[in-house]
Amino acid sequence: MKTMFFIVVLILSALSESMAGDPDILSDFIVPQDNTTIDGNFFTYTGMRVLLDAPEAKTFKVLKASMAEFPALNGQSVSYAVLDFPPGLVNPPHTHPRASELLFLVDGTLEVGFVDTTNKLFTQTLKTGDMFVFPKGLIHFQYNGDKKNEALAVSAFGSANAGTVSVPNSVFNTTIDDGVLALSFKTDVYTIQKIKAGLAGKS
Repeated sequence: MKTMFFIVVLILSALSESMAGDPDILSDFIVPQDNTTIDGNFFTYTGMRVLLDAPEAKTFKVLKASMAEFPALNGQSVSYAVLDFPPGLVNPPHTHPRASELLFLVDGTLEVGFVDTTNKLFTQTLKTGDMFVFPKGLIHFQYNGDKKNEALAVSAFGSANAGTVSVPNSVFNTTIDDGVLALSFKTDVYTIQKIKAGLAGKS
């Protein structure tokens, strides 16, 4: 009996994992509870207009259109981000716990890659017009190795709220004990503190 119960729990767990993602909704769209007027404006997002005629970026920038910025996305299982890479800059290793990411390179070149659960690294050099998919929840990065030209990419996510977990910030900009980090990275506390100082205030 215990064995059968264990098998049922495993099956249900596997099913729930395979169906994980944004919940299905039982209406065409979700109406906010703040007396928002529902017309064409509700379904329009104008936050990307700032990209037009914008000066060349000096730092790596991400402009998001997720549920937080665009409430009409609630329940629609989709969101966007525009990534602007000045020459030689990186989007550090990070994950999106609730969505896969489909990146389309609009301009420039990008070195991209992700690490799977067996620690295998998959990399590619993208050229303008190329697309690359980062599987859901896996650590990945993008790097503009061109020292002269910027790169611009658009990413689509399979969630209205994909979430972003920065690996450097999650490890070094939290209150994890320095001694624990030193043991984990097989180094000393001084080195950990130098890394933390270098990342202080950065997101």
